[in-house]
Amino acid sequence: MSDKNIEFSEELLKPDSMLRLYAKGAFPMADEKTGSISWYLPETRCIIPLDSFNIPRSIKKVMDKENFDFRFNTDFFSIVKGCADREQTWISEELINAYQRLFKRGNIQTVETWKDNVLIGGLYGVNFRGAFFGESMFSKVSQASKAALVKLLQHLKERSFVLLDVQYMTDHLKMFGAIEITWEDYEKRLRDAYLYNCKF
Repeated sequence: MSDKNIEFSEELLKPDSMLRLYAKGAFPMADEKTGSISWYLPETRCIIPLDSFNIPRSIKKVMDKENFDFRFNTDFFSIVKGCADREQTWISEELINAYQRLFKRGNIQTVETWKDNVLIGGLYGVNFRGAFFGESMFSKVSQASKAALVKLLQHLKERSFVLLDVQYMTDHLKMFGAIEITWEDYEKRLRDAYLYNCKF
């Protein structure tokens, strides 16, 4: 298999269609200039193994010192808007509306980092059975998004999830033990994940 994308149609942003595509390993991104949305299926995939992830010592120190407050699913709109608030973004208004519909269905989750009752960072992703598909994260305060990722990793492991898909490798994700795998390996892991009916 080579990298490819799926031709866009409005039907593909309906909740059932989106879940079906995520379940096949696809994910959407909007063009930064035109806003047109494509669904991508990269040949090489990046995951963070939930049985062998790493929590960087520097992040542990920050979390101990800052005494962050972590919350789940209390401010979906602010989390997605925070992720989209950058000079170049693939998160269009049309995608935000589609994510909101998925959130209402219970298939999008947010992990939020708060300090003194102010939202300072976080992340969101799509959950389906034993798989979690990480989408994006942001920080208003140094290390806030990394702290949210630590909380996500711990939470997924506690809830017996078996796959955390993070799409593309970055230096940031490598710190947490992210690895790249082939499409064949990824498909097998997807099938294994769907044997579990995990509740976030």
